Amino acid sequence: MKIVHVASELYPYMKTGGLADAVAALVGALADHAHEVSVFLPGYRAVIEHGDAAGAERKLRLKIEMGDQFLSGDVRVFSPRKNLLVYLICREEFYDRRAPYGNGERDYEDNSDRFVFFCKGVVETLRLADVQADVVHCHDWQAALLPLLLREAERRHRVTLALKTVFTIHNIAYQGLFPATTFARTNLPDELYHIDGLEYYSQVNYMKGGILFADRVTTVSPRYAREIQTPEFGCGLDGVAQTRAEDIVGLLNGVDTSIWNPTVDALLPARYSRADLAGKAACRAELMKRCGFSVDFKGPVFGMICRFAEQKGVDLVLANRDFFLSQECRFVVLGTGDKRMEAEMRALAAEAPGKVSLAAKLDESMSHLIEAGCDFFVMPSLFEPCGLNQMYSQVYGTVPIVSRVGGLVDTVTDADEFPASGTGLMCEPNVASLRDALERALVLYGHPARYAAVQQRGMSRDFSWEVAAAGYETLYREAL
Repeated sequence: MKIVHVASELYPYMKTGGLADAVAALVGALADHAHEVSVFLPGYRAVIEHGDAAGAERKLRLKIEMGDQFLSGDVRVFSPRKNLLVYLICREEFYDRRAPYGNGERDYEDNSDRFVFFCKGVVETLRLADVQADVVHCHDWQAALLPLLLREAERRHRVTLALKTVFTIHNIAYQGLFPATTFARTNLPDELYHIDGLEYYSQVNYMKGGILFADRVTTVSPRYAREIQTPEFGCGLDGVAQTRAEDIVGLLNGVDTSIWNPTVDALLPARYSRADLAGKAACRAELMKRCGFSVDFKGPVFGMICRFAEQKGVDLVLANRDFFLSQECRFVVLGTGDKRMEAEMRALAAEAPGKVSLAAKLDESMSHLIEAGCDFFVMPSLFEPCGLNQMYSQVYGTVPIVSRVGGLVDTVTDADEFPASGTGLMCEPNVASLRDALERALVLYGHPARYAAVQQRGMSRDFSWEVAAAGYETLYREAL
């Protein structure tokens, strides 16, 4: 098949979270399966400066209608591997910035224009380059207007640009909500600004457009596909999602085993496998050293890697600070984001520097070391569309402690509830239930044979993208 993916992030060129990993792994797996795959990405400065993209060839000059004016841009193309082309939609005014969505304090004020231009640039490139896609697959709010803009361009130019469109919701909490005045910049017919179109409480909602107008809608886990149709998890779009209930399917993300695999992980000081865990002990020793802890410490090491945001349950962890201060354990945190949460985590680390360590930054190699060197991984999300770290943890022989939501339910089995098949520990997303799970972790660690059995079951699970990609191939074929 000819498959086009459209996303605002792609590892290793631009990454702020799991979206980049998921899109990169999926397109790589599809390319390996001999499909002709293209990915469209905004031409951020970091992407253009990346080694692969440095020699990107300028393919097209774009003239994009934005309301009552035309804005110019370029399309650059490079091929990082067989069967895969990466198209960059470039306009310096919009994308020559270090960060993709905001400056850390707040979102960029022109995000509406930036991603309308991006989507229109993709549509225009599909038309001018005569790509003839079987499937155009769009990801999250930044690409959500594409199914609608694509069909409108087909009607206007009397061509077929794609046989089918697919829209994936990676996180329904981020919807692309903008003032009503921004609708004019889409140049879509006025009748699409109403309750059955892009209008949402007198604003424009990009994600709503993706849900309503794509041929198929997917989420990144089966449980999340059901959750977004409820008031509790739908973030105001549950009613919209319900109208597409027949067309929404939940497909689990996978683990890119070329990157996240302890047997070959180049970012680790030692490699290891399910059959020989000696390297994991070496990783733990290196982690302890890097955090300033005693390498001789024999108790459990807990790890946490996340964006500091309410969703990730950081406040639940902070509310359990006395657990980490009073128990014989160590706690390593890697993350950045909400300034208050960051300050409180920093205060906890300052209060007990021999027990708690915080690295407030993005650090890919440290994230691999935490997954490899810890005994437990703490992930008490309030909601979690799929989650990747709980899968990485199991692959790396680190027992995950997760809340009973979204993709966490689809990928972790509680070892106390199901002693014969458990791969982790589960809690409800509240302070008391997380405390109970942390205390159960101490009990589990105190029984080495039982801990090893849970660890081995986790490491034997197949989370590879081979499984995940096959689900998408089936979806594409059924849609076509």
